[in-house]
Amino acid sequence: MQKLGLMIDYEYCTGCQSCELACKNEHGFPLDKWGIKMMEFGPFEMDEGKLEWNYLPFPTSYCDMCTDRIAAGGIPSCALHCLANVIEWGPIEELSRKLEEKGSKAVIFLP
Repeated sequence: MQKLGLMIDYEYCTGCQSCELACKNEHGFPLDKWGIKMMEFGPFEMDEGKLEWNYLPFPTSYCDMCTDRIAAGGIPSCALHCLANVIEWGPIEELSRKLEEKGSKAVIFLP
């Protein structure tokens, strides 16, 4: 059986939080629980006139990668509803190949 994961390219994440809302709606989590949580890093000045400001969608230990959706032939809710298309789901081997083509702001998460 293939090992599946999420790849998040946060270089282009806009911080819209659609992944958070989609996850909460999918699983019915209460207000204090998150399957994926948006973290904000910055803004801070790197060099004069150059700011660094990142949004990081971060899967928590509550993330089950939407096993019911996957079993029914779908994809995780966060990946489906990501407006910037920065969350990808699939086999680790495939995501690893794609990761090599991405910049330094992409990571792979395993369930």
